[in-house]
Amino acid sequence: MTMKTGKVWLVGAGPSDAGLITVKGLNVLKNADVVVYDKLVGVEILNLIPETSKKIDVGKSSNNHLVPQEQINQILLNEALSGNRVVRLKGGDPFLFGRGGEELELIVRHQIPFEIVPGITSAISVPAYAGIPVTHRDYCSSLHIITGHTKSGEEPDINFDALVKLNGTMVFLMGVAALDTICRGLLHAGMSPDQPAAIIERGTTARQRKVISTLKNLVEDAARNEIKAPSVIVVGEVCTLAEDFSWAERRPLHGIRVVVTRPEKLGSILSEKIRNLGGESIEFPCIKTVPDFEGTLLSKAVKNIRQYNWVVFTSAAGVEAVFEKLYRVGKDIRELFGLKIAVIGSGTEELLKKRGIQVDYIPDTYNAQSLGAGLAALVKEDEKVLILRAKEGSQDLNHALEQAGVKYLDVPVYETIYNTEGCEFSGAVITGGQFDFALFTSASTVKGFINAMPHLDYTQINALCIGEQTAKEARGCGMQVTISPQATIDSMVETLIKLNH
Repeated sequence: MTMKTGKVWLVGAGPSDAGLITVKGLNVLKNADVVVYDKLVGVEILNLIPETSKKIDVGKSSNNHLVPQEQINQILLNEALSGNRVVRLKGGDPFLFGRGGEELELIVRHQIPFEIVPGITSAISVPAYAGIPVTHRDYCSSLHIITGHTKSGEEPDINFDALVKLNGTMVFLMGVAALDTICRGLLHAGMSPDQPAAIIERGTTARQRKVISTLKNLVEDAARNEIKAPSVIVVGEVCTLAEDFSWAERRPLHGIRVVVTRPEKLGSILSEKIRNLGGESIEFPCIKTVPDFEGTLLSKAVKNIRQYNWVVFTSAAGVEAVFEKLYRVGKDIRELFGLKIAVIGSGTEELLKKRGIQVDYIPDTYNAQSLGAGLAALVKEDEKVLILRAKEGSQDLNHALEQAGVKYLDVPVYETIYNTEGCEFSGAVITGGQFDFALFTSASTVKGFINAMPHLDYTQINALCIGEQTAKEARGCGMQVTISPQATIDSMVETLIKLNH
């Protein structure tokens, strides 16, 4: 029996910003059996690797190769020969100082099918995020990309005389360790000491920093600002445009790195808002909702839903589960015709609106106690209430209805379980304390976080919470707590902006 040969894709992941991986690169990544990745690939992009994929860390970064290049080549070959769809995920572009050509040689020699998916190179994107156009007809007519990377103890092999004569923009990649040599080489070749120059650290990330200087002062200015790798060096008149064209650092959440603990689907909504405002969102979904489709009580409630006057939803997960259950038993939105709908907050209301359903009651304060008190005042004496929510819902809702003599049935629609599978990249960031805030949208996300990270010093964690109940859980383990004014995602984002200024 002949074993089926797999295929290799060399995929450029871009400079780090998750939004800069190409559509094709993302599609290939989502279908990978095996992903072989580098240290320079951003955590947000690594989190896009499917849970089912085998992940191989080859750890390549400047002057730090966890796995020798020859062994990486062999890994790609062996995995392809095993019949796998293999993605070699590389920072930037695989063919621009990425050694992609070397990795292909062994693949080609063994006649393994392959494809190249170019990536956005840091040579152009990082200066762009710093407000530096690498070309501008008023300043230069050429662009030159040079590697500053050298073997330990060796001088970079750069023809400085030729570069100076070209009179174009120069971009040096992997050149932090050789910054002094690069600047001295250009000065010795006759370049003006006052030539504008810049160095950009961690370009395209929320923690991007830049130093705009001159050729004679760049080394000193970079040292004073403690600029480290990974950084991109730019030399040329275009650097004078950085102040006028600066945009990335001016976004309201620039500099902030947060951990989002919501369930995966809901977390992505919050993460997108944060990224659009310049922040970095490390998704670490700590809980998972499991619908109770086989539950006898839920089946009976859905079957007899028209016996009730009010239907109450306390979460988006509950809405999704109920409509899926209706579909499974051959029913649809028409079952809710004429019924009054109450919800706990705007997020749940928004989801129902998307299904064409208007909400009859939503409390001013988004919590179970306020929902119960407000609902109790609206429900008539002969009306019945159906509550569809999590298995472990807050009893504050029940108590408020009972005190008012309201007849109700509380039905568990889904169960919340702790789950952090496939979150190893985010877990490493959290363990290393490399974040500013942890965002919690429910008490269960706090419990899930603690369950996943039992050995952390919680007193060092700045927690941004929705509502007092969530805050109480976070305070209970010693976290430093801030509560958003309203129990909404937008309010959380607005609070982050205030905390960042």
